[in-house]
Amino acid sequence: MPQSLLPWVRKVVVGSTNPVKIAAVRAVIARVAPNAAVYAVAVASGVPDQPWGDDETQRGADERARQALMLEEFSDADLAFGVEGGVVLQSDGSMRTCAWAVARTRDGRHGTGGSLSMQLPSEVADLVKGGTELGHAMDAVAKLVDTKRRTGAVGILTAGLIDRQRAYEPLITYALAPFLAPSYFRRAVPNAQTE
Repeated sequence: MPQSLLPWVRKVVVGSTNPVKIAAVRAVIARVAPNAAVYAVAVASGVPDQPWGDDETQRGADERARQALMLEEFSDADLAFGVEGGVVLQSDGSMRTCAWAVARTRDGRHGTGGSLSMQLPSEVADLVKGGTELGHAMDAVAKLVDTKRRTGAVGILTAGLIDRQRAYEPLITYALAPFLAPSYFRRAVPNAQTE
């Protein structure tokens, strides 16, 4: 069993029941807190099913982590994650993906990580602009079912070189940075001496 980088983490809750998000959190937690148990719970993101822009997508991830921590059944959770995928409309009319993860503790400590930015085909972007959620748009264009709970758009558009789970793992890891390297995130105290 690898050594734990976060020995205080014993119970983790993911604010989603999407198997891809859960698997990504489990994969990262296995590397940093191998003795921790990971649970999943359905919570509201507080943003539309299809978040638009990095800010809205990040808010959705944060709200998922907050909501998961507020549930009585997870009152003993040491850490909560929210993971949210979205789209960003570019100034030239094209569209790209975005994804954000937030890690939160009950005492208010948190970290945020983002990644998974890639251009979407115009046929998919047009469907999303028309009100279709990205996962459903990819289903329609690729003639598949429930891609967002499997390989995701990224898996389809990279010919399987990277799937949604593996794309989410780095941003979940980035969200852990304040916990993995806390000395770098402590607020500097201004020098009280006057010259």
